[in-house]
Amino acid sequence: MSQGFLPVTRQEMLDRGWEQVDFVYVCGDAYVDHSSFGAAIITRVLEAHGFRVGMIAQPDWKDEQSIQVFGMPRLGFLVSAGNMDSMVNHYTVSKKRRSSDAYTPGGVAGKRPDYATIVYCNLIRRVYKQVPVIIGGIEASLRRLAHYDYWSNSLKHSILVDSQANILIYGMGELAWWRLQRHLRAAWQWRILPM
Repeated sequence: MSQGFLPVTRQEMLDRGWEQVDFVYVCGDAYVDHSSFGAAIITRVLEAHGFRVGMIAQPDWKDEQSIQVFGMPRLGFLVSAGNMDSMVNHYTVSKKRRSSDAYTPGGVAGKRPDYATIVYCNLIRRVYKQVPVIIGGIEASLRRLAHYDYWSNSLKHSILVDSQANILIYGMGELAWWRLQRHLRAAWQWRILPM
């Protein structure tokens, strides 16, 4: 059952009586709790099934502290670039830099990095080496296989390789997230995952 907005600070987590979250959702968009945003759907599905979810929206990718807001999650990090591919968000088809970001308050540009999913995952891996990282959203879905990257004019690995993520969920992920969390919970109970 929803208790209002998801916690976005450690104090909000503690105010709910939580010492740790099950999942931390890291997103390239500003936090908007509306069903037109994939992050809102996934986090609310998890919350409806009793999971404690913290939201980190548009973390500072140059600062490791920005993804340590809630500490280490019990089951894993969920990472998405947001509703729009970060490269499409940043550049026109002629590779000119856009002056605004439609998914940032005030349209302020530069609140997310290029290739946001990869950058956020690598930031997480520098701090939390053993915690499962699960990626999803349009950026992960479109780059799930080796592919030609228009922006760099080169062939790239699957985003799983470059992001160091453990699992990629593509397309509509509500059912897949639900199935996955059962496996993560079982692995934690059997001490396969670090506590």
